[in-house]
Amino acid sequence: MKISIERGTLLKAVAQAQSVVERRNTIPILANVLIEAEGDSVQFRATDLDIEVVDKAPAQVERAGATTVAATTLHEIVRKLPDGALVTLTADAATGRLTVEAGRSNFSLATLPREDFPVMASSEYHSNFAAKAAVLRRLFDKSKFAISTEETRYYLNGVYLHVSSGDGGKVLRAVATDGHRLARIDAELPLGAEDMPGVIVPRKTVGELRKLLDDDDMDIAVSVSETKVRFATPNITLTSKVIDGTFPDYTRVIPAGNTRRLEVDAAEFAQAVDRVATVSSERSRAVKLQLEEDRLILSVNAPDSGAAEEELAVAYNDERLEIGFNAKYLLEIANQVDRENAVFMFNSSGDPTLMREGNDESAVYVVMPMRV
Repeated sequence: MKISIERGTLLKAVAQAQSVVERRNTIPILANVLIEAEGDSVQFRATDLDIEVVDKAPAQVERAGATTVAATTLHEIVRKLPDGALVTLTADAATGRLTVEAGRSNFSLATLPREDFPVMASSEYHSNFAAKAAVLRRLFDKSKFAISTEETRYYLNGVYLHVSSGDGGKVLRAVATDGHRLARIDAELPLGAEDMPGVIVPRKTVGELRKLLDDDDMDIAVSVSETKVRFATPNITLTSKVIDGTFPDYTRVIPAGNTRRLEVDAAEFAQAVDRVATVSSERSRAVKLQLEEDRLILSVNAPDSGAAEEELAVAYNDERLEIGFNAKYLLEIANQVDRENAVFMFNSSGDPTLMREGNDESAVYVVMPMRV
């Protein structure tokens, strides 16, 4: 195999592939990227047995062929090469080496046979549809902060993507929760997605997928089966197993009867929470909210480190309320707001609180209070 490829193109392809590769591997081949050259393009394939990413890039192929080489090493080499360099990759099956040449630099890397490289079994997808990158990005970006990190409740370690009923009919919905907070984001249902089975997309897959979604107008081909999900752009295909478990009935925890309405400038609120939380103890990070007519007092009282208080002008005209929250959860939820105002709906100091952006019902967040 012998190919020539522009450094920028190669770096982009290898970067996407190597980020899937697990750093600590018991199976040596899983640390490698499979390079396949044919026609006028080259494919880079990497996997951790749960996720597979295939990145296709244009290249001058002098000799078609395939080999596998350490993904992280190749990425580091390409990253350090000068911008605009033309990189030549030559695989020699006899010596089991891959030569990387650019300008006056020359590297010789150990390879492993391509036959040993595990290729993810193809599967039948029940549902195939196209969605704009901007739509998928919003669904996952706004929900991923609430993904649980507890391994014992593995079914919460991802984003539950499914078809549901919204106010205006069927919607494509993403939900994530860790038991302390919850995010529920809706988008218009794409054509062809009506029969999509609900799947839990793992946290790592959500992170990898995010890299495909930077171009707003790009159409992403989405394929879903009971066990796998695939996202494809013209050059990159990301296939992932889904979490095998049942996502809990989240509708039960979204409060419907909260009547006390607080409207506040989201950016000001987030900054104020961040400031007062500076003195809170690492373990609890509790912030107390005192609500009175048209004013909100945020306070933290940490006996071992000090106290802080800040007052904000808000829109609130209900009875007085004191409620405590984990500062980190409040901050993460406030940071999701794209518009100016966040609307919080309270019931009492012991009940879950609902937040949305202005009057937008397509993004709803729930956070549990804590005792302060």
